[in-house]
Amino acid sequence: MKEYNFSAIESKWQKYWDEHKTFEASNDFSKKKFYGLVEFPYPSGHGMHVGHIKAYSGLEVVSRKRRLQGYNVLFPIGFDAYGLPTENTAIKTGVHPRKVTDDNIKKFTGQLKRVGFSFDWSRVIDTTDENYYKWTQWIFLKMFENGLVFRDKTLVNYCPSCKVVLSNEDSQGGHC
Repeated sequence: MKEYNFSAIESKWQKYWDEHKTFEASNDFSKKKFYGLVEFPYPSGHGMHVGHIKAYSGLEVVSRKRRLQGYNVLFPIGFDAYGLPTENTAIKTGVHPRKVTDDNIKKFTGQLKRVGFSFDWSRVIDTTDENYYKWTQWIFLKMFENGLVFRDKTLVNYCPSCKVVLSNEDSQGGHC
């Protein structure tokens, strides 16, 4: 039996998918539509872990099945890089948060592509991109103006080491 050369075979097909835009959603409104959305990974400096692969695999299978059934599938990916972990990494390493974010998005993208997920890479979202967050800020202000968001004071579980507010579950046991 011939040995399976996964490195050669998988890179061949990943290159083919990229060159032929195999997984891009089209503007063909005659097809039935399917929208699959996974929780965007937080691009920390550690890269992907098995939990990402497990979490995305189910919707990956469904998205591929829908394509085979003739659906116009939109299966986007993005990176949710706002927050204290990036800030804390930047402080710890002395590297600017923008560079930390860009480097980690590049690392995660390479890892996700090597796994072979069928994301529509033409529609990647970066929550730290001004063209994205200007709209989240806009909707937040609209909600505030309409009384749907308010400022208040309350007691919280705070970790002085991580400098973050913790859920009740995360605060148990004296560490975060």
